[in-house]
Amino acid sequence: MDNSRKEYVYKLLYSENKQKSIDEINCITDSELLHIIAGNYNWDNGFEIPYSIINNKYCDLGTALMIFYDADGYRILDNREELKNPNLKEWGNFISETEKKILNNKFVVNNIKFIPPLTKVQIFKLKKNNPDITKVFIEESDGDVIEIPNV
Repeated sequence: MDNSRKEYVYKLLYSENKQKSIDEINCITDSELLHIIAGNYNWDNGFEIPYSIINNKYCDLGTALMIFYDADGYRILDNREELKNPNLKEWGNFISETEKKILNNKFVVNNIKFIPPLTKVQIFKLKKNNPDITKVFIEESDGDVIEIPNV
């Protein structure tokens, strides 16, 4: 990734005007660029930017899965009761919507590989507790590995 693209990602993620960044992300047609933005996102800054990425029609399935796991989606795969925590309502809404979009094949682009950050023991427990768990959450996705540079 060249320096001008790194600078572009940096400006999007650290802009004082979050709405301007969201509007800009909504217009991005490069799924790899969306992936790199998501991979550099600081989750302390809320859910608006990740929402704009997963709602972009060019968002890749691999990017959506990365966002799901980066947002601690493993917690609901392990224990759905986590969604009922009243202190985590915004997180619960975000993670539920992301999960639903993944399960309903709303990500038509599938060129970026995602490897779930799970150990064999975690996969075993997930399958044991939920034999019907969808494979998309526990197996590698198709596509190419995209290096995510730090910006």
